[in-house]
Amino acid sequence: MILYEYPLSERVRTMLRLEYLFRRVHFLLQRAHPFDHHFALLSLFEIMDVATRQDLKSELLKDLERQRQQFLSFRGNPAVSEQTLDEVLAELDAAFQCLSQQLGKPGQPLLDNEWLMAIRSRASIPGGTCEFDLPAYYAWQHLPEDQRRLDMARWMECFGPLAMGVELLLRLLRDSGTPHKALAPGGVYQQNLGGRSFQLMRLRVDGALGVVPETTGHRLMVSVRYMRPDVDWKLRPVTTDVAFEIALCP
Repeated sequence: MILYEYPLSERVRTMLRLEYLFRRVHFLLQRAHPFDHHFALLSLFEIMDVATRQDLKSELLKDLERQRQQFLSFRGNPAVSEQTLDEVLAELDAAFQCLSQQLGKPGQPLLDNEWLMAIRSRASIPGGTCEFDLPAYYAWQHLPEDQRRLDMARWMECFGPLAMGVELLLRLLRDSGTPHKALAPGGVYQQNLGGRSFQLMRLRVDGALGVVPETTGHRLMVSVRYMRPDVDWKLRPVTTDVAFEIALCP
């Protein structure tokens, strides 16, 4: 089964992009080759581009506080485990405190690192980080792999509170949706949201079907059109029924 996620708000779209980049850095740093660490560093620059958005930090803090108030309202509910509730509230408090106590925007200290910013400026040029363009960076790539990992961990540290908050909010959001089986007659599925507000749509599709969902959504309706790629990966509409699983997360 292949899981596809479609954000229904700009805030969730940003968080999904950050999660993807954090996971990519983590994966690349498990590997040893300088090329892997080079692309991990490029991913760090992408995180900087997203994380330095003016209102991102304040939006995440508001979301964490909103979640905290929602979970506090479950106190005394016999259907809710008090122990689990306490654990979630502790996570929310920790994430809120870490992010609120961080001065400035996430990643702000890296902007003062002239060496990193020189690499960042050259990275947008095709082949711009060659040894003759950035000999000091070329020398860094020849350091022992453990030293490179330590440096990357130090640079990524300023994104720690951000990563914690994003991971927690997305986990709670995903847990809020209840998956159910659905059918797209002739490859097309539409669902009226009935005035309810949702933040994320999750689709699980059997990879053996060889179909790709093209998804659109807004506050009134979500729509999925299944496509099938040809040999050149040009997508063409599916005309047969497609069974899948859907979850809408409020």
